[in-house]
Amino acid sequence: MFRQGKQAVKKSAQQNVVIIYADDLGFGDLGCYGSRKIDTPNLDRLCAEGLKFTNAYSTSAVCTPARFSILTGRYPFRNDQAHILPGDAGCIIKRELDTVPKLFQRAGYHTGIVGKWHLGLGDGSKPIDWNQEINLTPIDLGFEESFIFPATADRVPCVFLEGRSVVNLDPKDPIEVSYEAESSFEDIPTYDKNPELLRVRSSHGHDKSIVNGIGRIGYMRGGSKAVWKDEELAETFLNRAKQFISDSCRAEKSFFLYYALHQPHVPRVPSARFEGATGLGPRGDVIAELDWCVGEVMAALKKEGILDNTMIIFSSDNGPVLDDGYLDRAYELNGTHRAAGPLRGGKYSKFDGGTRIPFIVYSSALKHRGVSEALISQVDLYASFAHMLGIETGEDSAVDSQDRYAALIGEDPAGRSELMTEDLTCGKMLRCGSWVYLSPSEGAPYMPFTRIETGLSKDPQLYNMDYDIGQQNNIAWDDADQVEKMEKRLQEILTSESTR
Repeated sequence: MFRQGKQAVKKSAQQNVVIIYADDLGFGDLGCYGSRKIDTPNLDRLCAEGLKFTNAYSTSAVCTPARFSILTGRYPFRNDQAHILPGDAGCIIKRELDTVPKLFQRAGYHTGIVGKWHLGLGDGSKPIDWNQEINLTPIDLGFEESFIFPATADRVPCVFLEGRSVVNLDPKDPIEVSYEAESSFEDIPTYDKNPELLRVRSSHGHDKSIVNGIGRIGYMRGGSKAVWKDEELAETFLNRAKQFISDSCRAEKSFFLYYALHQPHVPRVPSARFEGATGLGPRGDVIAELDWCVGEVMAALKKEGILDNTMIIFSSDNGPVLDDGYLDRAYELNGTHRAAGPLRGGKYSKFDGGTRIPFIVYSSALKHRGVSEALISQVDLYASFAHMLGIETGEDSAVDSQDRYAALIGEDPAGRSELMTEDLTCGKMLRCGSWVYLSPSEGAPYMPFTRIETGLSKDPQLYNMDYDIGQQNNIAWDDADQVEKMEKRLQEILTSESTR
């Protein structure tokens, strides 16, 4: 059991909040969500002493739009730049937009982000100069402290950014990044030219710059002292998260921490202590590593004596994928493990496997522990935190966020009446109660590289989740009235100024 540390500390009347956000973790990847192949003892304990949600959704089946929503309280469709970004993209959250960390700042909290960002950097007025201070980063959006990598682990630049600047940058070895100009990077090691340097091979994509023996998306030159080591990413981010907690406690400040894990996104390179920890290869090993990181954060809170005064929300940005571009034998070693549990589809998909995600709340404020079937969306965190903090918000702030604080603490068993999600192609899914409606859309029904069903179809799809959680029986032709009703509601949301 997690218990409060013995030492006495000055307690704030305000509850600390930590969001731990996994990357590509599926509905069935944790022991507490049914996995029998990957041991996740720390998250299982967090779940046993907290509240596990079975009907929680991200807003998107891919990362950038989901991260946009959780921080802004807005559906991705409200920002036409909310799609998977290259590592040199401009920031898609404007300075003037209200955000979750700004909300906590107004309440007097110390705010910080550690981990993956992938929402762009700089104001977009000119290409990013990685050798100078960047003019728009998380510290302009409500985070007082920021230690991140810019995009994803499989995209350049493979460096850390603290505040506005690249960490450990040598001015004599400037960084250059491009996602287009191959001719300007002929002198650097690349996937096709230098296969002898590879320790992880690509199954598709990831065939440009080689960094740490791994092919990446995009080209990068320079910054040799600044480049991260993949096997050290987990502990580097973990130590910075623990440092933020410790510094906040010393300053006797309530804090909000957004701890954005990079696991189990590709490339999956666990630290030495977790290599071979599971029988599922690198993907299983980095999930075990992820679980250990959660346990270490819990231990840090316990050591500081603030565990009883901290709300922890654990979730994932979207559903799982096995082969996402590297030959790490994820399919071959997966066996009977079902990363999406009973759900159909996975990352990128319009089916529930793309956006229905693990979601656990741990807090002394819980009115009910165990399992909640309440329908909730990650977009609701803004309004729910505003309720918790007692802060009035403007009409144009977080326009899609609903106050579901009562559901988060187990007081409301129902949650939302409806929510919307989208897939890789921005095709929409609407859930209303037990009904799930997939709007007609163009595209192939299957992604051959990832081996995931997309859920795309020119026909409407309607499923009743009460008896068809695997979405095997499309009953759209049997209930045309329900299809018409849900399509109408979907269009109302898409043309609305606000859904509140």
